[in-house]
Amino acid sequence: MANHKATKKDTRQSLKRRDRNRYYGKTTRNAMRNLLKITEKEAAQGELPKVISMIDKLAKRNVIHKNKASNLKSKLARKIGTLA
Repeated sequence: MANHKATKKDTRQSLKRRDRNRYYGKTTRNAMRNLLKITEKEAAQGELPKVISMIDKLAKRNVIHKNKASNLKSKLARKIGTLA
């Protein structure tokens, strides 16, 4: 265990950040899963901007890499584009 005050504080902060990042990541993954379950194209296109915004926020907060965010957005857009 850490002995310095600053190190103890850093440990507390990193635990808080970890919980927050896990929450945002899990919420975004659930939103992506729900988006992929939608079978109507109009409904899916209505939801897509919300999910893309969530992914962009993850990349902005450095929870995921910006290239991964780009790949996820592309994959979702392609999937929704193929809906009839």
